[in-house]
Amino acid sequence: MDTAVKRNFVISPLPAASLAVVGTADAFPVRRIYCVGRNYVAHVREMGGNEERDPPIFFQKPTDAIVADGGNVPYPTKTDDFHHEMEMVIALKSGGTNIPEAEALSHIYGYGVALDMTRRDIQGSGRPWEIAKSFDHSCPCGPITPVEKCGHISSGNIKLTVNGETRQQSDIELLIWKVPEIIANLSTYFELKAGDIILTGTPHGVGPVVRGDELVGTIAGLEPLTVRIT
Repeated sequence: MDTAVKRNFVISPLPAASLAVVGTADAFPVRRIYCVGRNYVAHVREMGGNEERDPPIFFQKPTDAIVADGGNVPYPTKTDDFHHEMEMVIALKSGGTNIPEAEALSHIYGYGVALDMTRRDIQGSGRPWEIAKSFDHSCPCGPITPVEKCGHISSGNIKLTVNGETRQQSDIELLIWKVPEIIANLSTYFELKAGDIILTGTPHGVGPVVRGDELVGTIAGLEPLTVRIT
């Protein structure tokens, strides 16, 4: 006999986070957001770090920090130095633990464009990264392009403009830790699952934004991301 007790929610649950899928009316459900820090040599240098190939720095953002393409990003409280960080997104269709590099690409559903918005003055204060990186509206994300449409992306122009002026520009091939390595390494710390997305790191040129700025992020072969700071 089934003895499971059916329980009702005592408050209404919020809808699950999701991202649009290019070319369809479907949505990609987001389970977790992982981020990789300091994954382009030039960015490591501009932040005063050592560009030797140390193990990747991983952190997370809450799924309700997502801002969809065309949305607004409110200027956050408790900072006077709000920065943009342009990144490529990996969206997973499956996962596991201790994933071999040779199998990593088989777990990818598609790719997208994202921004890792950062309270830079807090990040440099020595306090926990959560309040510098994982606050409300800190993860604008564009739609996901399935692998069938874009292939696996290992090179190509990555660019961010602010009010039409280029702020960040590089090439995906300059990632220190490549996509298969990121997935394999991350899966030694966490069990990855379908619905996880991974921000792969930002190139050099990070800098401040102010209210009224329009940010447009592009990666060759993917749909762009446009948001406004309000």
